[in-house]
Amino acid sequence: MPLGKSIRVYLADATVTGIRYAELVNWTGHAIACPRNRLGELSSWPEAAKTGVYFLFEGRFGDTKPIAYIGESENVSQRLTTHDRNKEFWNEAVIFTSKDENLTKAHIKYIESTLVSLAKQADRYQLENGNTPPESSLPRADRDSMAEFVENIRMVLGILGYQILEPILRQQPINEVTISSPIVLARVNALTQLVFRVNNITAYGAMTDEGFVLKKGSQLSLSNTDSFPGKLISFKERLIAYGSLVLENEKLLAAEDILLSSSSYAAAIVAGTSRSGPQSWKTPTGKTLKELEDASLLTE
Repeated sequence: MPLGKSIRVYLADATVTGIRYAELVNWTGHAIACPRNRLGELSSWPEAAKTGVYFLFEGRFGDTKPIAYIGESENVSQRLTTHDRNKEFWNEAVIFTSKDENLTKAHIKYIESTLVSLAKQADRYQLENGNTPPESSLPRADRDSMAEFVENIRMVLGILGYQILEPILRQQPINEVTISSPIVLARVNALTQLVFRVNNITAYGAMTDEGFVLKKGSQLSLSNTDSFPGKLISFKERLIAYGSLVLENEKLLAAEDILLSSSSYAAAIVAGTSRSGPQSWKTPTGKTLKELEDASLLTE
């Protein structure tokens, strides 16, 4: 069962858009999020001049996936100055270094390789990195320590608003979820195995903390009716343009997991017409999502 974590965020000038310092309780690492136009202020942060890894993030200004870059340096602050001259896309950097001096070049090369690999698997950002950098060779004990360091980086990034390492659909064993009763266990399991069948089309979905995930491999209607929600028309067109939806046997096929804000939007984009998500999505045993939601309210 996962344990809770406490994260402290310090707003250097009392604004959420300025420089932020973040740390987990009882972790030797720490993070600094710095807007590009404030890079000059990092000279007053000795934490930024250490050996570490960093992320460069593009703001979410359009409909495409934002761009990101992951790197490492023995002096992160100096490296960011170089990127300020040579890379145009980014508007904020997030730095991770250690409070002690135990992070070596081999450690950060290992961390960088792991972070790039996880970011590519999550596929939430378009990475500026080319190939995944090779992992440096570390003793087993050091590899375990760096795996924990990476997990803490993932959590802190999420708190700072960057879910670059978070898979849209987390593939974790069901017994790792915090379960309070067999009833809750059954409901959690059912919410990840939802099915919608309509007009010889079969789609698969899951309810998550972020919304509704239309799973990779789901089939979708190629055509739309007049009742198809207007805001979904352009969304569906973008998914086709990006290759997230591909044509197969006069149907569309989800080439990746797709996150939507609600089960009804997911049902509509599958059927090509307005649909009720709670009534459309069902468990393998035939229970509707609405029935699951109603049962949840009764047990709370």
